[in-house]
Amino acid sequence: MTDVHPPRLPGAALGEPTLETWQDAPHNRWAFAHVSEFVPTAPIARRPVDGGAEHVVGIDRLEAAMPGLVERLEQSYTDAIVVVRDGAVVAEHYRDGFAPSDVHLLMSVSKSLCGLTVGTLVDDGVLSPDRLVASYVPALAGSAYGDATLQQVLDMTVDVDYDEDYRNPASEVQAQDRVAGWRPRRGGDPADTYAFLATLRGDGRHGKHFKYCSAATDVLAWVVENVTGLRYADAVSQRLWSKLGCEHDAQITVDPGGFAFANGGISCTARDLSRVGQLMLDGGVVAGRRIVSADWVDRTVRGGDRAAAAGTAFQRVHPDGSYSNQWWVTGDRRGDYYAVGIHGQFIWVDPSTRTVVAKFSSWPEPITEHWNRVHAELFREVCDAAALLER
Repeated sequence: MTDVHPPRLPGAALGEPTLETWQDAPHNRWAFAHVSEFVPTAPIARRPVDGGAEHVVGIDRLEAAMPGLVERLEQSYTDAIVVVRDGAVVAEHYRDGFAPSDVHLLMSVSKSLCGLTVGTLVDDGVLSPDRLVASYVPALAGSAYGDATLQQVLDMTVDVDYDEDYRNPASEVQAQDRVAGWRPRRGGDPADTYAFLATLRGDGRHGKHFKYCSAATDVLAWVVENVTGLRYADAVSQRLWSKLGCEHDAQITVDPGGFAFANGGISCTARDLSRVGQLMLDGGVVAGRRIVSADWVDRTVRGGDRAAAAGTAFQRVHPDGSYSNQWWVTGDRRGDYYAVGIHGQFIWVDPSTRTVVAKFSSWPEPITEHWNRVHAELFREVCDAAALLER
């Protein structure tokens, strides 16, 4: 008798999702929590901590202060949400079939973890934001990134010919997905991400305009590897993840050349992701131990060049917003800033209420202005409601 595996999703065709379809709705609902079954991954190790029975705080108290919250979470395709105020989890909610110990793909929230990792190296004097990328990665001389400064890469103000249209098969972002092992390869694709990055070109007019480009984060990861002598996953473990007091290992996808997909390939639990937001909220300190300098955090949350981001969809949602060190800064009166990944992955930090929200989602669309508005409103209301709860 032939061994036939059942569909992974109710009503899905046999064999779905595939490498071609796993990022598309409705398959992403399942696939984002099972990335390692599609793409090779490497661990980002944590420091061992004492385990214990898994306890879920729940969301009842928060919903009492914010009626209709659960329905709004369901309508926004929430897989998990964790709300932390003053360092304590005050609410958490998981969709059916998703547990607190389950890891979930972060997509571009991964970029913000890279920014923090780079920050630790700047703090130690290993990296200088004003130096050119080619001085750290000679193989990128002649590429769009070779004559850009590290800070321009961090702030995504590099002039580069790169189409970030996730639905366009001819886009550079899809080409990078293929090279990373996220989509089926085509003839002529570069062998790995190292080779792909070296092919990118631009006009060299850096620093003038914000241009969101996922490849920028992978350039930063290559820099990290060259100056530390470590694989990127090991560098993130050593300099960030192992110091956060995480409950679980994270993981990151790797391509055939061993390059870790820094721009979007990390998966972790929602609780552990909230620790990254708490690190930022506490000025770079965890349990009295400094991980990244207060200066780096302060420069990040002050934001980047607002004029460079003029006319972007981001500023249509956040008129005074900017991008800095791989984080989005709203420029609002509350001082909110956040990390975000396509299909609805978030770390939202609200200094005014000392609240962090980590959210996993599986939106049908990669990203829209509507979804960004919905979540900015949702997170601000959640933070205000969390501030009303008695500890």
